Amino acid sequence: MITKELFGKKPCGCEVYAYTLTNKNGASVQVLSMGGILRKIEMPDRNGNMADVICGFDSVEGYLTGGGYQGALIGRYGNRIKDGRFTLNGVTYQLACNDANRHLHGGNVGFNQKIWDVVPFETAGECGLILGLVSEDGEENYPGRLEVKVTYTLTDKNELKIHYEAVSDKDTVINMTNHSYFNLAGFNSGSVLSQYLWVDSDAITEIDGDFIPTGKEYPAAGTPFDFNTSKKLGDDIEKDDVQLAFGGGYDHNFIFKTWDGTLRRQAEMYDEKSGRVMTVYTDQPGVQLYSGNMMTDPVPMKGGMKQERRLAICLETQHAPDSPNHDNFPTTKLCAGEKYDTTTVYAFGVK
Repeated sequence: MITKELFGKKPCGCEVYAYTLTNKNGASVQVLSMGGILRKIEMPDRNGNMADVICGFDSVEGYLTGGGYQGALIGRYGNRIKDGRFTLNGVTYQLACNDANRHLHGGNVGFNQKIWDVVPFETAGECGLILGLVSEDGEENYPGRLEVKVTYTLTDKNELKIHYEAVSDKDTVINMTNHSYFNLAGFNSGSVLSQYLWVDSDAITEIDGDFIPTGKEYPAAGTPFDFNTSKKLGDDIEKDDVQLAFGGGYDHNFIFKTWDGTLRRQAEMYDEKSGRVMTVYTDQPGVQLYSGNMMTDPVPMKGGMKQERRLAICLETQHAPDSPNHDNFPTTKLCAGEKYDTTTVYAFGVK
């Protein structure tokens, strides 16, 4: 079942609609036409009680001013690019430095602020939304006219599938993701650090003091980044580690050790109290684990909840930060006429 309601208006007067997808189990997902924002994900615990497991805001203004890219589709390029600059086919492109001396999450006006076209659909065992937009050649100084389509699908198996597609008329770079903040006990349940995480990764992308990759891998074994065996998110977050020191927690790209470009189980989050489990399947080469280190904005969240550090975590499936400037990283180049096509699935269950 799909319902639609007016959520609010942007300062320009553009209307923002909320679409709610509900499956046969009563689980639901709410998506905004602004930014393709995931505003709610309501899933059952082991006793069948529903809770909203992602953070967010109660108004359009909250999403525009409250920080954190809460729940949004990110593009053209998710994560950071050093000095906002990359060279493609011998041409150097200067992007906005909207995060100190770095380009972050698409620039000054990324996909997270756009009004997307939305087409609902329902088929046997699932319902969803097809979101579309066009990013014109030169927008945020990226090359190429990029036609983008993102399909959200909620299945009767309590899976949320996100399918990203794009085509450009010029060679360009692209690295899309979703920036939802997960707390499986419920977004308003307090710290997420007692919940468990497993990631199929032996290394992270090593970063410098500006969160920019050095080009090397940083081995995870024996460090706070070793999630090869499921452990509590807070077990090692305060340990003295040269990589953790820069972020005051996790804000790192975990490199999947079994990546081959196919859809695979790569991460799993578990809340012992509620029994909720979220398994992440993706065909991307890595995931950015962010532990909400900067959730300190004064703008209140849903229900008037105060923003606090480490209320939730992001698991942003993607290519590594600054990939256009590292030939040894999996490429984020999209050639003219070729199709960008990637899928991530957040599958919810209990144990």
